[in-house]
Amino acid sequence: MPGFERVTITDPADPRLIDYVSLTDVALRTRIEPAGGLYIAESSTVLGRALAAGHRPRSVLCAPRWLPDVEAMLAAVPVGPGPVPVYVADEAVLEAITGFHVHRGALAAMHRPPLPTLDEVLAGARRVAVLDGLVDHTNVGAALRACAAFGMDGVLITPTCADPLYRRAVRVSMGTVFQVPWTRIDPWPAGVELLRERGFVIAAMALSPTAITLDELAADLPDRLALVLGSEGPGLSQATLDACDLVVRIPMAHQVDSLNVASAAAVAFWATR
Repeated sequence: MPGFERVTITDPADPRLIDYVSLTDVALRTRIEPAGGLYIAESSTVLGRALAAGHRPRSVLCAPRWLPDVEAMLAAVPVGPGPVPVYVADEAVLEAITGFHVHRGALAAMHRPPLPTLDEVLAGARRVAVLDGLVDHTNVGAALRACAAFGMDGVLITPTCADPLYRRAVRVSMGTVFQVPWTRIDPWPAGVELLRERGFVIAAMALSPTAITLDELAADLPDRLALVLGSEGPGLSQATLDACDLVVRIPMAHQVDSLNVASAAAVAFWATR
């Protein structure tokens, strides 16, 4: 017996679709997703990676042309104690439900897995990223994708950082948020001491008169390294800079003083790979 149940939807106001209503409303998603223990996986690629990571869908919403792909993915993995509803609706109905044109194959309401502990993420890790205060979900997703691409062993999210499982962050990460171990570190910057106790050298990425270059760091990498990246506007707080062991800058030309935080993350992760 398949682990899914196909349901045709014609009414955008169908109460069974509450998880998908007005996905463009940031305030609404911020309330519903964490509070309901859910996140939204957008696109068949992201859904496939979530399922491969063992995440469990509550339901899936898709257009008819994506139905074979979705059902094949659900049939290939255990999805839970009962059949997963697969809601099928024409694209105009999908847009009326979500508030945007759904052109990436599918949306799925996924149950959030429990976060691992700090020690579980750090066990055996040599390089980890700390995302501190990033508020743009696109940057969070792009930084997580860079973590996966350049082999970071784990990611730590400070209390002021945006949610890595917010729909846009998951989408921009292309589902790599499910492939790199991550958890939250709290409190921060006092949590720097937790990393230091576990043998990490903590390097803050920032512009500072006392900063060493990324080349210098790469030439003499510590056995365990935590790279800390700050928010899009002000960057890292002075308290965080004071708590870290090193401050590191990326050498740049043409009087460019800084990069987008996700771009800086990619450069730093590549240089220390």
